[in-house]
This record gives sequence, C-alpha cells and structure tokens, in this order.
Amino acid sequence: MNKLSKLAFIAATAVMAASAMAQSVPASRQAVNDNWVNGTGEYVWMNGTNELCWRDAFWTPATANAKCDGALVAQAPQPPVAPAPAPVIQSQKVTYQADALFDFDKAILKPAGKAKLDDLASKIGDLNLEVVVATGYTDRIGSDKYNDRLSLRRAQAVKAYLVSKGIEANRIYTEGKGKRNPVTTGCNQKNHKQLVACLAPDRRVEVEVVGTSRQPQ
Repeated sequence: MNKLSKLAFIAATAVMAASAMAQSVPASRQAVNDNWVNGTGEYVWMNGTNELCWRDAFWTPATANAKCDGALVAQAPQPPVAPAPAPVIQSQKVTYQADALFDFDKAILKPAGKAKLDDLASKIGDLNLEVVVATGYTDRIGSDKYNDRLSLRRAQAVKAYLVSKGIEANRIYTEGKGKRNPVTTGCNQKNHKQLVACLAPDRRVEVEVVGTSRQPQ
C-alpha cells in the first residue's frame, strides 16, 4: 500500500472512530426505531456533536425518533379523535283530558290527576331539561274571558304540582288558550249534559317537554 493510500485509510478509520465515539446515547433509551441504531443495535448513530441522528434510506417522518427529530415527532399527524356524540334532543307532547285532572269547571287537581303528573315528573327527571310548556284549553261553553282564565288556572295548577316534584319553576311556562283550537267536530246536541260530554276532548291540558337524555345513546 503506497503512502497516499495509507493516509486515506487512516483518515477513513479516524472518521469511523469519531462516529463511533459520537454514539453516546444507548439505543435502549431511544424509541424503538431500526432506522437509527448501529449494526449491533446498541447505539443510535449521531453526528460528531451529538446534535443530529443519521438517517438511512428507510427514514420517513412517521419513523422520526424523539431524541433526534423532536420537532418532526411533535408535528406528526395524530389519529383523529372521534367527536363526542351529539346529545339527542327529545321532544314529547302529552295531552291530558282536563276532566281526568280536574273536576268539571274546577282548577284543583284531583288525586287521579296527581298520579298522572307523578308519572310525567318521573320521565322529566330522566332528562337534562330544557323547557316544559303547559297549555290549558276549555270547551266552547261559557264566555271567552271566563274560559281564558279557567284554562290558565289549570295550566298553572299543573306547573305548581310539577314544581312540588322537584322540577325547576323557571323551566316551566304556562299558557291559557280558552276555547281556541278545539279538537271536536259535530257536537251540536241540544241537551246540555250531552253537549258537555261531547265537548270533553276540548277540555284538556297539553304538556310539551323538551330536553336531552341523561343516558348515552
């Protein structure tokens, strides 16, 4: 081997030795990554100042090593996080015959009426409640003014009872619509008692509940 070849060999050996000296971080302390370790898998190949790792032909940003490519690792795309399921809005309208809740021409809840509202209060308790709207109606017998007041008093009686069962008062709205929006047709009896019986469906309280389920869907 001539002198020039010997010098080149010595220089190459020195470079390899310097590189070997630069392998100061054991592979066991790195993320598992074949792209960065030496042939025996003991050290991560780094440059002479221990600032950068050497990359082989198989390197990709997805295989970046935290000790060598921290910025790339931080910027690596993360798997998408599934959005939380949107709450399911529930809207339910329950119609109670006024005669089932109250005596005729009265606005004081009967025991049977309270039992019906107990069931409603239980269902409301299973919701993240948004609003309850209680709307009272009457039949067409009597004056508009009287029926407006009676229908509102009945709606307010329903509200008061639901509040007594733990429903927030500020979530419950009441309205009295009197004889408006009748649901009966063909009630033209001359006999007063028969007419009252035919118009019974008009005497009602409608309760609409809006909220979202407390249970995951």
